[in-house]
Amino acid sequence: MSGKSILIVSDDTALSETLSEQLSAQGEYVVVGVADTALAETQLSGRPFDLVLLDGGLPDMDGGVFCAKLRGAGFTVPIIMLADETGDDEAIPASDSGANDYVVKPFRIGVLLARIRAQLRAHEQSEDADFKIGPYAFRPSAKTLTDADDARIRLTEKETNILKYLLRAETNVVSREELLTEVWGYNSGVTTHTLETHIYRLRQKIERDPSNAVMLVTDAGGYRLMP
Repeated sequence: MSGKSILIVSDDTALSETLSEQLSAQGEYVVVGVADTALAETQLSGRPFDLVLLDGGLPDMDGGVFCAKLRGAGFTVPIIMLADETGDDEAIPASDSGANDYVVKPFRIGVLLARIRAQLRAHEQSEDADFKIGPYAFRPSAKTLTDADDARIRLTEKETNILKYLLRAETNVVSREELLTEVWGYNSGVTTHTLETHIYRLRQKIERDPSNAVMLVTDAGGYRLMP
């Protein structure tokens, strides 16, 4: 899926600007850069990110210490450490800090891109993944949608599975028959009316105007999820 958001935490202005330019040029990522951990915490508390690139040497806190702090606070998004070739012996090694991966500076952008894509794919398949649906952060493992004010909407298992399947289809239309098969199974004997009832209830939960849906829309004999 496109539009993945990446937070770069580095006080190396040249490195941060270069990474921002090269990642943005891929057309897949929205990039935000900050120079220290205090600003990083502000960003992470204000919006969801899909991945963090964390420099090992930061002015206000060692990157490994900050990574361990985030993990201790329950932060599950992938973190890739940008490690110096020779580090401070007192610093927490990237492998012990809770980082998912690390690359040693200097590195090729192609290597970093491959690591980023691998971590994003792995996280999407994990139980800790969050996905963006309109104004909500969707966490399938918790069966919840969370809005910008941190208010949570509880979902049933079937509602969760409907959203998961539509997310995998990106903005493509999924037929009613396909959704029934994938969510309820081949031999369940349920009718399209059952699916339509669940769609109706989902819209009541997530749409500002359920009678004029803009996120969970009906199209060409099926449904699609709009970003």
